[in-house]
Amino acid sequence: MLTIYGKSPRFCDGVSRRNFLKIGALGLGGLALPQLLQAESQSGIRRSHKAIIMIYLPGGPPHQDLFDLKMDAPLEIRGEFQPISTNVPGIQICEHLPLLAKKADKFAFLRSVVGAVDEHSDFQCFTGRLSRNQPPGGWPSIGSVISKVIGPTAPAIPPFVGLEPRMQHRPYNAATPGFLGTAHNAFHPQGEGKSDMVLNGVTLDRLSDRRSLLASFDHFRRDVDSSGLMEGLDAFTEQAFGVLTSSRLVEALDLAKEDPRVVERYGKGDPKPHGDAAPMLMEQFLMARRLVEAGARVVTVAFGFWDYHGNNHRNCKADLPLLDQGVTALVQDLHDRGLDKDVSVVVWGEFGRTPTINKDAGRDHWPRVSCGLLACGGMKTGQVIGATDRLGGEAIERPVNFQEVFATLYHNLGLDPNRATVPDLSGRPHYLVDGYEPMRELI
Repeated sequence: MLTIYGKSPRFCDGVSRRNFLKIGALGLGGLALPQLLQAESQSGIRRSHKAIIMIYLPGGPPHQDLFDLKMDAPLEIRGEFQPISTNVPGIQICEHLPLLAKKADKFAFLRSVVGAVDEHSDFQCFTGRLSRNQPPGGWPSIGSVISKVIGPTAPAIPPFVGLEPRMQHRPYNAATPGFLGTAHNAFHPQGEGKSDMVLNGVTLDRLSDRRSLLASFDHFRRDVDSSGLMEGLDAFTEQAFGVLTSSRLVEALDLAKEDPRVVERYGKGDPKPHGDAAPMLMEQFLMARRLVEAGARVVTVAFGFWDYHGNNHRNCKADLPLLDQGVTALVQDLHDRGLDKDVSVVVWGEFGRTPTINKDAGRDHWPRVSCGLLACGGMKTGQVIGATDRLGGEAIERPVNFQEVFATLYHNLGLDPNRATVPDLSGRPHYLVDGYEPMRELI
């Protein structure tokens, strides 16, 4: 967050020391130009406007009731929903996803995601890694990695934007920039962060003077620092000044500038938090599209609350139509605007649900297999990848690891996930994934 004015104690010019220093603690991510050029040279990438929109479903959606219905299983396992045919012969999904069914050719349905843990957290969905045995500082989220390795497309647009709210169950916000540091944290344009994207009474002349003052420290700082901290402060400063001196980010977040017919296609949703997680705000999907179109590299979204220990099917009947509308509108919008080759979309939760419906008409945690949805990014869609057994409890064909999905997403951005590296706090380089290759079915 960046604030120009703050409460006491203040400097003589009316700016508090705490808030003055926040320009050096703004989690906007990015790299200075020399670092960008160096990163491109080392990683073998070319700068382009490739992007990722990751939609996280907190709580873990029931895979048997979305994309992998088990009609041959006993009633206490298959539940009450019926499958419907899609526009791709041979692919069927839940009857409460009719919009997705009509555009199934634009999606890849993952039915065999494995390697999850029984942990209500966004960590694995956002990092691709397990939360145990982390290196010092912790594993960084995918947006932080992209911020570090590729950087921003423009100074005014943070490379990594997080639209997910601060949720009541804090592990739903567990993913961090890890060992890459707060310079590569997600920019959260909600609440105080949104109001701080304006100058709040400081003129551009005064801001320029302050920039000159900060620059005057650079020579001294670089002489005394050997920790790499100054690189992070450079990133903060460049992104902060870029946001403050341009209306580009604010305009991207202003849905009033969107065609009303497009806004209507996305719908409104429910602004109240569901359970201890997130609201089902349809505007997030549209805002994600506007942000990547404006230049953001990675946009993350949290949508709803899917921890259906009770009343599984009743909750699905209420929530699936909103997911259906939002995801379909987003993917169609990307196609309509010619962004379908450049922007990858992934939808998933932290694990699946038990095959057997419990005494409360719910499904409990089931990390042994789960589902996911991929679209755009130039990927080969209109297919199902993987299969589970008759009860939907085990992957029996083409198990898909979280890191395979991450390797595919990195590949779509022009990165070789087994060549590009990021350094941890000790300077040790880490590959972006642990030896996994991009999914051959998709590229």
